[in-house]
Amino acid sequence: MRPLRYSINVTLDGCCDHRAMIPDEDMHRHAAESIAEADALLFGRVTYELMEAGWRPFAHTGAKPDWMQPWMEPFARTIDAAKKYVVSSALDRVDWNAELLRGDLAQAVQRLKQEPGRGLFTGGVKLPQALAELGLIDEYEFVVHPRLAGHGPTLFSGLSRHIDLKLVSRLEFGSGAVAMRYEPRR
Repeated sequence: MRPLRYSINVTLDGCCDHRAMIPDEDMHRHAAESIAEADALLFGRVTYELMEAGWRPFAHTGAKPDWMQPWMEPFARTIDAAKKYVVSSALDRVDWNAELLRGDLAQAVQRLKQEPGRGLFTGGVKLPQALAELGLIDEYEFVVHPRLAGHGPTLFSGLSRHIDLKLVSRLEFGSGAVAMRYEPRR
C-alpha cells in the first residue's frame, strides 16, 4: 500500500500562510526531493490553483517571474512533472498533468493508496484536515520556521479528535527551520 505523506511549512506560532515563510535553497531542495519520492500529488482546489499559478508558467515557457531565484527552478520542474489528483467539487476540469478526484473522499484516497508505488504526497490546509479526520495520513512533516507571524491561518483548527504522533526524523536547515517527520501512533 502506498503511504500518504503530508508536508506543510508553519511558523513557530502556527501560521501556515505561505507568504509568512522565509524560502531558501535548502528548503526548496528538500521539498523537490520529497515530491520526487511520490508517485503523485494530492491537492485540494486552493492548493492546486496556488501551485499552478506559481510554478506552471516557468515550466512551460521558461520565463522566470521576478520573484523566482535560480535555485527554485528544480522545484518548479519537479512539481510541473508530477502527476496530480485534485479534490474539488467546484472545478469542472483540470490539466497540468492532473485529474479530478470525485465522490467519497475516503474511498477515492483508499483506492489511490492501494495502487502499487512509492507513495502519495499532499499539502495545504483543508484537504489534509479532512484526510487526518479519516485517518488516511501515514506521515506528517512540519517544516517549522523560526518566525512569529502573528496571524493565521493555522493547522487543524476544529479537528474533532486528538491525533497522537511519534517523531521519526528531524532535519535542521541553515536558516534555523526544522523539518520534523511524525507517524500517527496506532
